[in-house]
Amino acid sequence: MTVLVTGATGNVGRHVVAGLLRAGERVRAMTRSPRSAALPAEVDVVRGDLADAASLDAALAGVDKAYLFPLPGTAEGFTERAVKAGVRRIVVLSSVSAEYADGDYSGDHHTAVERAVEASGLEWTHIRSGEFMANLLSWWAPTIRAENAVRAPFGAVRSTPVHEADIADVAVAALLEERHVGKAFSFAGPESLTKHEQVRVLGEVLGRAVRFEELTVDEARALWLGQGMPVEAVDWLLQDPVDVPVGPTAERVTGRPGRTFAQWVADHRADF
Repeated sequence: MTVLVTGATGNVGRHVVAGLLRAGERVRAMTRSPRSAALPAEVDVVRGDLADAASLDAALAGVDKAYLFPLPGTAEGFTERAVKAGVRRIVVLSSVSAEYADGDYSGDHHTAVERAVEASGLEWTHIRSGEFMANLLSWWAPTIRAENAVRAPFGAVRSTPVHEADIADVAVAALLEERHVGKAFSFAGPESLTKHEQVRVLGEVLGRAVRFEELTVDEARALWLGQGMPVEAVDWLLQDPVDVPVGPTAERVTGRPGRTFAQWVADHRADF
């Protein structure tokens, strides 16, 4: 049978596709722009859009399992069509914020997707990762390329970012192994790092000086709103921060140590 990967050209989705291929699975990749997907030749690349329910039926035909990217407001439509198509299992890309979903901007969003999938009656697994290292590709990479600088608030606060390949490895395991059905895996990266420490690692791996310029809350708010970020997202990002200790990592599912921040920087050297 075929495994469908939605969001197949995204930071995590590409790794899910690659992991399934390594496992010998037949993979169908759904994307809004098949011509620019740049996926391996053995992948069945189809056009589809989670926001366009009518486009999903062809993508779901003959599919046994699916990896679901969490696009707001689309999970119910996707699961309804998945049930009709005979899909057996859905693995959801979620977030640790789903554990704290009472009025939380991110948590409410991810919890809505999780609940829609659970209500479908299909087998499910939720992949609740912590902070994505890949977020820095849009947040930090442009100013590093232009000025060798990072501008952000809360420089001394610790977080435990996760390599997108570790997230994908957990998702692939959940798609292929029966023992993960009905579980929600919350996990973090293998290191607790401040933004100051992340910038230091960036400089060491890239081999050049990268400076950190700390923004006040008001400066960060003005910057992000000016970049078009929704007010709700800005408010969520600027909540009073707390240090995040290292907790469970992807290793408990995959059996492999979580990838470090230095490894992530090396993997994305060209982006900086």
